[in-house]
Amino acid sequence: MSRETVRSELNRRCNGETFLFASGREALAAFLSAFPHEPNDEVIVQGYTCVVVPNAIVAAGFVPVFADIEKATLNLDPTDVEKRITPRTKAVICQHTFGIPAPVRALRKICDRHGILLIEDCAHVLPDAKGPEEVTNTGNVILMSFGRDKAVSGITGGAVIVRNLQHFDLAQCKPATCNLQQLRSIEQHAADLPRGTIRRLLLYPLLYAIARPLYGLGIGKVFLWKARLLRLLVPIVTTEEKHGKQALVFHKLPEPCATLVLAQFKKLAAFNDHRRSLVQCYLQACAEHGWPVLHGIRSDLPLQKFPMFTKNARKIRTELKRQNIHLDDGWTGCVVCPASVDVDEAGYRKGSDPRAEEACEEILSLPTHPGTAMEDAKRLIVALVPLLKRNNEQQIRVGSARHGG
Repeated sequence: MSRETVRSELNRRCNGETFLFASGREALAAFLSAFPHEPNDEVIVQGYTCVVVPNAIVAAGFVPVFADIEKATLNLDPTDVEKRITPRTKAVICQHTFGIPAPVRALRKICDRHGILLIEDCAHVLPDAKGPEEVTNTGNVILMSFGRDKAVSGITGGAVIVRNLQHFDLAQCKPATCNLQQLRSIEQHAADLPRGTIRRLLLYPLLYAIARPLYGLGIGKVFLWKARLLRLLVPIVTTEEKHGKQALVFHKLPEPCATLVLAQFKKLAAFNDHRRSLVQCYLQACAEHGWPVLHGIRSDLPLQKFPMFTKNARKIRTELKRQNIHLDDGWTGCVVCPASVDVDEAGYRKGSDPRAEEACEEILSLPTHPGTAMEDAKRLIVALVPLLKRNNEQQIRVGSARHGG
């Protein structure tokens, strides 16, 4: 069975015990549900994340606590994490945002000092033989998602890999024994997704393949809107999830989706190399045109997206859309993504993570998807040059006027 082969592959890659579910959010909720806790126990998660992460924390009976990011990496700031730790903190979830490695070594030291778990969220990156070495090698628990736009996609699916809990003794419990036993039971009793849902999921690549070349004519967007209206597409984030709600129900990773995951594992090195080549192309453009580069970006990283910061990012995306270049990706203009999320219901309080709030308004993410050809990247760079130049000149004039220049 493909599902068991996926399990074996992840056990080998991550040196742990793998539990498979129909989504990453279900995998996280399952692990936390099996973790010994009391009411109001807390899990730290970063600002600038997807709403499904805090939703899973709440569904499992914990309280999400948002910590701020380092703007130069879009990942957790260890100093801010330590400030947010209380006697109720049971875990820290570090997200390798867009494939930029989180400061796992610093977070590991903090977690060990306080006796709490470190969970690595690897939805955006899966290392190959070339790395990045920091990823999947430090957390007690590895979380993966096999959603539509992830490092490895089965259209849907998720996994939690438990690597090492032996040295913890939280709540007078031995997590390595009782937690894993309960987690095994949760996975064993998970329901199958309805066949109709699986068929709709498998339609996704076909529908988008039809829609993508029609976007320039204005037809592609209408086509996908009609497909959603006819319930041919399964939403990535449901209306309920946008309002901070996730049911505590669990489903098995569907066999057809597990087959897709296995196929992507075989192509992982090629996919990652393609991402690296696009990263290097964008880095070269940044060097040639003086565009700022985030400190955490390296040429060897297989980034899921290539993030840049600029003022008026929304205006630039609008200008690019007129040229049939679409950079709206759900991670813009919102500290808890997507932008249609009710952040209050997601547990986030405005002003609590100022760097994350600033970053999400200024971010411009360039595509590195396996379907993005090098010619597409170069066309995007050509389009960006005059837009960013004009934008920078405007910012200089505004700054000069403010200072009486």
